[in-house]
Amino acid sequence: MEEASRTRASFSRRVLNGLLLCSGDMEHLDKYMKDKSFVLQLAVCGLRGVTRVILANNPLSGGLILAALYWASPWQGLLGTLGVLASTLTAVITGQDSVEVAGGHHGFNGMLVSLLMGVYSSAGDWYWWLLLPVFLGSATCVFLFSGLSSFLDRWDLPAAVFPFNIIIILYLLCTGPEHPYFPHHSVKPPGALESNATELIALQVIRGIPLGVGQIFACGDLGPSLLILGAVFLYSPLLAVHALLGSAVGTLTGLSTAVRHESLYSGLSGFNGALGCMAVGGFFIFSLWTHLFAIASAFFSAYADIALSNLMGTVGLPACSWAATLVATLMLLLTGSLAAYRIPIGQVRAPERNLQLRSQWEAGNTEERESADEHKGS
Repeated sequence: MEEASRTRASFSRRVLNGLLLCSGDMEHLDKYMKDKSFVLQLAVCGLRGVTRVILANNPLSGGLILAALYWASPWQGLLGTLGVLASTLTAVITGQDSVEVAGGHHGFNGMLVSLLMGVYSSAGDWYWWLLLPVFLGSATCVFLFSGLSSFLDRWDLPAAVFPFNIIIILYLLCTGPEHPYFPHHSVKPPGALESNATELIALQVIRGIPLGVGQIFACGDLGPSLLILGAVFLYSPLLAVHALLGSAVGTLTGLSTAVRHESLYSGLSGFNGALGCMAVGGFFIFSLWTHLFAIASAFFSAYADIALSNLMGTVGLPACSWAATLVATLMLLLTGSLAAYRIPIGQVRAPERNLQLRSQWEAGNTEERESADEHKGS
C-alpha cells in the first residue's frame, strides 16, 4: 500500500510538472527551438503572436485559440492564420528585432486586422479577393508597430494594438458598404433605440460574459469562446479571472447605459472591459489595490467604448478596441503609490511569475536610481 501510494504521488507530481511546463511563458521552449528549422521556429513565433492579443505569450494557448477560431468559422480561422504569418514574415524580411519576432510581437496586430476584415466583409465567406487587403494590411502593421514602439519606448509604453486599430479604420474608410470589390457592413451604434425592443433575457446576458472574451478575437460562439478562455487559463489563471471579471464589468456597464440587447447578448459590450482589466492585471503586480485598479480600468474602458461606438457608429464605423487601448495606455502612465506596482515592459511575464520576480526587478530599479543619483552628484 505504501508503494502504491508513492507511485500515485510520483505520477501526480509528474502530471503537475508537465502542466507547469505547458503554462506561463514557456521560456524553456525557446532554448529547445534554437537549432530547429525555420518553419518550426516560424510556427512557434506565430502561435506566440496569436496569444499576444490577450497579453499572453504561450504557443500552446495560441494553438487552442486557433482551434477555437477554426471551430467557429474555418474561413475566419484561415484569415487569422494568414494574417499572423504575413505580419511575422514581413518582420523577418525587414530585419526587425529578432527577440521581438520570436516573442510574437509582430504577429498579433496582423491577425486582428485579418479577422476584422473578414467579420465586416459583406461579400460572404471564401471571398478570395479579400486576401489582397488581408496581406497588405497585416504587413503594414509591422511598420506601424516599429515606428510607434520607437516613439512610445520613451515612456516605457507598449505599442499594443494601436497599429490594428489604425489599419482597420483606414481600410473601412477607403472601402464602403457599396464598394465593388471589398464591400463591408455598416455598423449600428450600440445606443441606437430598437424599434421592437423586448424584455431583457437574463440568461442571455450571463451567456454574453464568456462571449465577451471570445469577441476579443471577433468570435461570437459560446463553445469557441470557452475554449479561448481555457487558453487564457492555461497561460495564467489570474489573467483568466481578470478577463471574465472585465467582461462582466463591461456587460454591467452596457446594462447601465441601456445599450441594444444584441450588444449584451453577443459579448460586444464586454470585450473592451475584459481587455482593460487584463491590461492592468498583466502590467501591474497583483495585489488587492491593483485588482481594484483593474476593475476601475474595466469600467473606464467599457464606458469609453460605448461613447466611441456611438460616435463612430454615426458614420457606420466600429470603435474596435480603441477604448481599451487608450485607457490602458493612460493607466500605465499612472503616478503615485500604485505606480510602484508597475512592471517595466521588458520584464512583463505571466502574473503569477511577476509575483515571484517582483523582488528582482525592484532591486534593479533601486540600483538604477542609485546610479542615477551618483551620476547627478558627480
